[in-house]
Amino acid sequence: MTRIGVLLGSSRKRSLSRAAALAASGLVAAGVRVDLLPHPDTLPHFDQDLLDEGLPPSVAALAAEVTASDLLLIVTPEYNWSIPGTLKNAIDWLSRLKPDNPLENKPVAIWTVSPGLMGGARAHEPIRHILHSQGMRIMARPEVQISGAAKKIDVDGALITDAATSDFLRDHLARFLRFGGY
Repeated sequence: MTRIGVLLGSSRKRSLSRAAALAASGLVAAGVRVDLLPHPDTLPHFDQDLLDEGLPPSVAALAAEVTASDLLLIVTPEYNWSIPGTLKNAIDWLSRLKPDNPLENKPVAIWTVSPGLMGGARAHEPIRHILHSQGMRIMARPEVQISGAAKKIDVDGALITDAATSDFLRDHLARFLRFGGY
């Protein structure tokens, strides 16, 4: 079974990003599993001194889940024209796991989700910049920016309620699997 691990950027329990990520499992073909990874807000703030003392258990758990995933999907809002700090912190921790950086050569795609008109578009470039530094295989097109998400996503039911958005995401996930070689 092919596994897509989802790394969330939002810490909100009822976030649009979380709902979109949960909905992804209903948009993939049989034989594909979509799993939310341990949430980045469970990690301590990156500190090299902490790493020198030993890998924190929450970081080890996230690293194991990323390693076990065939592909990585990042689903996040845009914060201040960039990415949430918890997402950056998670990538910082994973990037320090040498020689076994679980991000290296991992196929990755990005979905940004926003109630605004731009759909989190300004977060794509900073995320790609960071992911390039880890040698990840980034699916650049088509970009996924879910604008007006509050009218397209049912947060309580974790469903995409807009048919065009649902079709687009289903197609994107199928392309992502092909991009990753699955």
